[in-house]
Amino acid sequence: MSKRREALILAREDAGHTQETLAAVLGVDRTTVARWESGGHRPLPHQWPELGRVLGRPVADVRAFFGEGSSEADGSALTSAFAWLDRSAGWAAGTARRAARPKSGREDLSGRRSTEAEVLQRYYGTLHGEHCCFAAEVDGEVVATSVLTRQGWTDLRCSLDVAGDALMLDVHAAAAVRRAVPDVAVSRLAEAAKAGVRIADRPLYRLLDVDVRAGQVGGTVGTTSFTEYALGPDLLERELTVGETRLRSELLPDLPSVLDVRNRLCAGGVLALTAIARSADPARGEADYLLLVQERSGHVVNGSGRLAVIPKGFHGPLADQRGDARIGATLRRELEEELFGRDDVDTTTEVQRAADPMHPARLSEPMRWLMAEPDRMRMECTGFGFNLVSGNYEFAALVVIEDEEFWPRFGGVVEANWEVSGLRQYSSLDRELVGELITDEKWTNEGLFAFLLGLRRLSEIGGARVSLPPIDLRC
Repeated sequence: MSKRREALILAREDAGHTQETLAAVLGVDRTTVARWESGGHRPLPHQWPELGRVLGRPVADVRAFFGEGSSEADGSALTSAFAWLDRSAGWAAGTARRAARPKSGREDLSGRRSTEAEVLQRYYGTLHGEHCCFAAEVDGEVVATSVLTRQGWTDLRCSLDVAGDALMLDVHAAAAVRRAVPDVAVSRLAEAAKAGVRIADRPLYRLLDVDVRAGQVGGTVGTTSFTEYALGPDLLERELTVGETRLRSELLPDLPSVLDVRNRLCAGGVLALTAIARSADPARGEADYLLLVQERSGHVVNGSGRLAVIPKGFHGPLADQRGDARIGATLRRELEEELFGRDDVDTTTEVQRAADPMHPARLSEPMRWLMAEPDRMRMECTGFGFNLVSGNYEFAALVVIEDEEFWPRFGGVVEANWEVSGLRQYSSLDRELVGELITDEKWTNEGLFAFLLGLRRLSEIGGARVSLPPIDLRC
């Protein structure tokens, strides 16, 4: 018997289970557990989170019992990215990999949010007309971002149901044509290989047009390649931190080019402030909402080491290109992946074997419980904008878990995935700490955008559970 399976047996025994009792808790036959321990089989993807909860171990540790540790983003994990660059640059196969010389480590590219906002506002000049860069005043201190938005885009209050969530796929949209910048892309891949950054050649949505207003999220998307984005527009963030503008002058030279989304590769994402209702507690105090904030790990494509709301994910299809165009689909998937342990819905893997990854039978136990009653969880889109750092579109959202039973039942299994190096919690009644958090320079621009819009909406609907510093949104 392998050491990995012996570790599984020890973990089961430490948790006080026999094969029979573990099987009963998991809802499987005893012979299934026996086959896991003998080396014959592995759990199905949706069983990992529950097995981790029952054993009292992180999901990553449980997967290690079966020899399924997370793949490192070394050369093999970046194979498709190297191949894409060879094709795009007209190079012989293998040229990009050979050119990507190992470096001592990932450069410290973490910037200050306010500096980024100032540099970009200076580059694009004074904004005229209806568009503006999102900012807010908190207790007399102004916090600025690089998110380009407008009045009608920052107060959406749009329920992410069938009626309100109406982004549509255009399968006939022509691809945005652009040439690669080989030297910059090679440097990026060298850095990614050394630091373990994950770049997978999976489909990604690109925005063609947008129609957002109060109560409605509409527009049209096409598809592109994540690799093309990662080795194209995403390089603008890296360029910004070193004070260069060569790529920017080509891809996003002025504000009209930022807004002309149909004629550029405009990828984007969905990110949400998650607020979880908690009952009054003698140690903690009055009933409140638990607010979750993440620090991004060094393995993500952008924003590493920075603060963001959670969940946060790229807007792209998992298995159903048309159905997944709705931003609510991305939000539910990211909740499963980033907080509830579903690594089988990770879009950085290049293989998707499940016909319906979000089928009710595959949902994690927390998500299945939330979906069982419609009043347990509220999901709303709160705002929209373009992040001038890379030109990405950003849908800001709010996820509110209204049922106080959730946290006692599932709080112990809420655990961030590999994209997160640290998970913080705040109380919606802690004016002082939340006020300090808002002014933290480590925020990503889009993260602070979503956080502030989420706080405003939570203040409107949260009643006595919410007591936040005065926030004056500016746009």
